Amino acid sequence: MAEERRVIHEITPLMGKDVLYIADRHKKEFTYPIHNHEVFELNFVEHASGVRRVVGDSSEVIGEYDLVLITSPELEHVWEQHDCKSEDIREITVQFDFPLGEDSLFGRNPFFSMRKMLNEARKGLCFPLSAIMKVYGMLDTLSTIKDGFYAVQQFLSILYELSRCSGARTLATSSYAKIAVEDDSRRILKVKNYISKNYMDEMRLATLASIAGMSPSAFSRFFKLHTGRNLTDYIIDMRLGYAARMLVDTARSISEISFACGFNNLSNFNRIFKRKKGCSPSEFRENYHKTRIIV
Repeated sequence: MAEERRVIHEITPLMGKDVLYIADRHKKEFTYPIHNHEVFELNFVEHASGVRRVVGDSSEVIGEYDLVLITSPELEHVWEQHDCKSEDIREITVQFDFPLGEDSLFGRNPFFSMRKMLNEARKGLCFPLSAIMKVYGMLDTLSTIKDGFYAVQQFLSILYELSRCSGARTLATSSYAKIAVEDDSRRILKVKNYISKNYMDEMRLATLASIAGMSPSAFSRFFKLHTGRNLTDYIIDMRLGYAARMLVDTARSISEISFACGFNNLSNFNRIFKRKKGCSPSEFRENYHKTRIIV
């Protein structure tokens, strides 16, 4: 019988009243398995072209520079060696623990953009090269700062600059990351909530449009304009996120999962999953299980 494997829930070195844990290291390969942890993490990787980065149900091969922020305790992640041939990979990992409530310092106006970014990073947030270059100098020297106050000050400056950059994108789907749907528009939010609760059923444009109080054609245009995605793609991504979570967390058959997530037939599910995720559902499940271990 095959050994059951699961995500490591990492116990970080941060203790009690600590704020930051900084690890700046050079290495030849990535060996740490897929894991998650209570505290927030900013992870920078340099000279690691060809490494595969997995965050939730997102899987991408990275280039020379990679910078990702993760602020959910349940979102598993791993950097895998894959096709990387580099002899000198540099990885800077900053784990941090800040109170983000409305009554904390982060609830005040000067921290608004940072609080918004940290909220978005519950799905994993990947930064473009332009943002990485803007904070590279501060990241590069962070581990050399001996005074704790000044280290925290510099790290806050890094977060602030990243929060002001454009082009950052979320990685995991909200349904996989178990994040409640959010939206600035009350109409769109009502529709998103309906989809989230009824993703396993057939979705009719007329029904969704009526929830928003609009005609079907006007609603389609409004949804695309407001979210940057067409309605069909949004529904498919929501269903795929739930399906990916079931592949990882349950032993249900792929056929069962397909129908449980609203796909009308198995071949259609397999085809769409491979197109969107870059691998078949069975490969997705196998890839996750290969990198999970019991601790």
